[in-house]
Amino acid sequence: MSESATPTPDGQAPGAAHAAHNPAAGAMPVAGRGLNQLNRSNFDVLEAVGGVRGLVESIAPGLVFVVVFVATRELTWSLIGAVALALIGAISRLLARSSLNYVLGGLVGVGIGTIWAWRTGQAEDFFVWGLYVNAAGVLAALVSIAARRPLVGLVVGTLVPALSGWHQDRQARRLLTWATWLWVGLFGLRLAVQLPLYLNSQVGWLGTARLLMGVPLWAIVLYLTWLLVHPVIRRARDAHRTGSTAQGPGPTVEDPGPTPEPGRS
Repeated sequence: MSESATPTPDGQAPGAAHAAHNPAAGAMPVAGRGLNQLNRSNFDVLEAVGGVRGLVESIAPGLVFVVVFVATRELTWSLIGAVALALIGAISRLLARSSLNYVLGGLVGVGIGTIWAWRTGQAEDFFVWGLYVNAAGVLAALVSIAARRPLVGLVVGTLVPALSGWHQDRQARRLLTWATWLWVGLFGLRLAVQLPLYLNSQVGWLGTARLLMGVPLWAIVLYLTWLLVHPVIRRARDAHRTGSTAQGPGPTVEDPGPTPEPGRS
């Protein structure tokens, strides 16, 4: 299973590729997966994690690793099972010509964890990459808050071009800062729970914590973020709409009538 330092369940940061037909007005993106849910009028948790398939693809490799290792104490077979499931997910999407967004991040995470654990011979090292990712998430979020450019604000400003000037709005900046603190809490809580388990080689409990604090906790924090961010986006849309209405269709030019021919009065 992969954890998300950038707030996505599979560790991949969705860009603004799914822009709507009127991005200047901050309209909704075509797809509402991952962070794009922040730009939706209604939050859909299942869509945010990529549907049932995306949820399964995110959880299955880590779950298989934990189950196989706890049952057999064999690192090799645990790694093979995790890698096989990640590859099956990627290949099935390639064959179906569907988006690889939700398996690429997981595949990279599983690959790094597999190589790390294979080289050290320690099963807990399968999860060490997630610890680094969460530590980087805490650091990035705290630095952004200290710089008065909260990380959630930078993300939302990219998703909603109408909010590109959010840092000049005191109320918007305050709400976006609170939202960024939610992610500091997520990354910090993961580290507080999982790091001691890693240091004590509690592979079963570490894997269980990763599963519970991965996609489920990510989705909860994303929803709480949406509750804070949605009023900011709605206010920006209303302001944009009001400004467009006030400008009107533009000045009209009166018809000067036929141009007199030379020599005629």
